Amino acid sequence: MGWMDPNDKLPISEDRQALRERLIRERLDLPGRLELADLVQGVLRVWLVGRKEKRIAAYWPIKGEFDPLPALYRWSEVDGDRRIGLPVVDREEGRLRFHVWYPGCPMEEDATGITKPKDTEAFEPELLLLPCLGYGPGGIRMGYGGGFMLRTIAQIQPRPVVVGVGFSHGFQPTLTAQPNDVRLDAMLTEMGVVWENSRA
Repeated sequence: MGWMDPNDKLPISEDRQALRERLIRERLDLPGRLELADLVQGVLRVWLVGRKEKRIAAYWPIKGEFDPLPALYRWSEVDGDRRIGLPVVDREEGRLRFHVWYPGCPMEEDATGITKPKDTEAFEPELLLLPCLGYGPGGIRMGYGGGFMLRTIAQIQPRPVVVGVGFSHGFQPTLTAQPNDVRLDAMLTEMGVVWENSRA
């Protein structure tokens, strides 16, 4: 049973859309967002030091999202076998594919205006970094509601470790899981590792 708004009138889908819009506005207007992003960079870089994965997929940041690519590039410099991937929409299968990204690689905009690698090698990630618009207790992640990420993860075998990154303003203590939500194995913010389970 999903939660309702305080007036008990709006269904969860409408509540979620209003919450998404509010969190996007708040994130864009977040005081000291650049300084907070530097703190998240530090948290992510330290967290990555102990990881054994060689293939990590992330995202091209939009709408004020935290940019994980500088930390990932530093991670990739340590070992020539490490690969960073960015998503490319596969409309036929209704999922995302991940193509190799590196600074200066060929890029193009997709139909929605999001930048993606052009004609680079595809791979299945061992670890997936996801932007979090909102997040709740126990690893609940709230994205933009399209369900692309859930369908994508379901088709990657073995399932990758799924890690959320974002700013702590997105924490929603009453958030409950919905059908299109992805369960996180870990959540990183400027406050550090705020959630981690045994898979992470």
